[in-house]
Amino acid sequence: MPEEVLFESENRQARAEIASYLRTVADKLDAGEPITLKAGDQTVTMEPPASPTFEVKAEREGPAGGPYELSIEFELEWDEGAGDGSDTGLEIE
Repeated sequence: MPEEVLFESENRQARAEIASYLRTVADKLDAGEPITLKAGDQTVTMEPPASPTFEVKAEREGPAGGPYELSIEFELEWDEGAGDGSDTGLEIE
């Protein structure tokens, strides 16, 4: 099945603003509450299960010889209507 983008937002922000968004997501996950994303006229509400798959990726992208773009990506994945995943032992320092 092809990928269907339900919501997308990308803009430059201060690290403190990004940290605030991540704290809100973390608080919602801790409380077991749905997460609602809003930007302009776009809105989507998602309800991660108790144990979704958590993917963390650090990348360097760009043409050979640079310039490169660095990124850190955090992704929660789960199958619609499926049960919980398992612990992978990730540490973030």
